[in-house]
Amino acid sequence: PPRSTLFPYTTLFRSYTGGGTSQTRYALGYLGARLIAAQRAEKPPTPKGHSESLERLGMWPKLRHQLGVNDFFCALAAYGRRHHERTRGDNMSGLTQWWSERRCVEFFWTGSNDVRLRPDGYGCWEERGRVVRFFLEHDTGTEPLTKVTGKIAAYSAFPTDRFGVLLFSVHSTKREIALRTALCRELAGDDPGFVIATAARDLSHPDGPAGPIWGLWTPRNGDTVSH
Repeated sequence: PPRSTLFPYTTLFRSYTGGGTSQTRYALGYLGARLIAAQRAEKPPTPKGHSESLERLGMWPKLRHQLGVNDFFCALAAYGRRHHERTRGDNMSGLTQWWSERRCVEFFWTGSNDVRLRPDGYGCWEERGRVVRFFLEHDTGTEPLTKVTGKIAAYSAFPTDRFGVLLFSVHSTKREIALRTALCRELAGDDPGFVIATAARDLSHPDGPAGPIWGLWTPRNGDTVSH
């Protein structure tokens, strides 16, 4: 079970799965949860209910995946803050919007054919007067590529181009090349109707996901990655 730390609004815990332990992680503590509920004029959780929610979080099968998604958006936010401080600009820049998977599922759907998008996140990036909105698919390599590329059908049935581009962040260069080849097979030369870009997380860059690491995918360039 999670262990309280000296910090009154946070909780420290480790997950014990597969015969080993995870990294030390922090979550919102009970006092922090009460504070958030007060700010939102909501009923605060009970101590037992909050403890049970932390236990579910610690053993959540998708926790590692969610932490990867959080890392992606936090890295963008951190870059935006550093860039803003360096330039001393007055205009808004960097990550200006971050939606969770749940909010995306609730918002991105069409009532006519009940197409629902389930991206891992949705964001908005602003810089020098330009605005780029994007869907994120954070791939850890645990799903078969057929399942990953099968998501393209839902994005194609939705007016995705009106809302942003689709980013695939994968764990390795090998996986990125395999994904781009699988996209060629899935679409068979057809234009999906929106912009797709891929990036491999094993190719580190000082600017993280804000750096020039993204390779556009089109039916013409196939598995050739041009960053």
